[in-house]
Amino acid sequence: MDNSSVTVKLYASLSEFLPAGARDNKTEINFDEAESISAIIQRFNLPPKLVHLVMVDGVYINPEDRPTRKLLPGEVLAIWPPVAGG
Repeated sequence: MDNSSVTVKLYASLSEFLPAGARDNKTEINFDEAESISAIIQRFNLPPKLVHLVMVDGVYINPEDRPTRKLLPGEVLAIWPPVAGG
């Protein structure tokens, strides 16, 4: 198993799912390069209905690609919940 690290950023209400001590809505995690984006989302126990916008290094990841898209060391995974506007 090859462990590498990526940065996970959780925005708005999702920031409450970050581990204690996380700062600026982000944390660095070790991950197995065989893990998909969906597997990492599950590690944070994020409710699926709150995982709306998912980006890797600023590029949108479609929901159907999340179970198969793997992260590379150093990438940034950013996740936003649905946002209501006025």
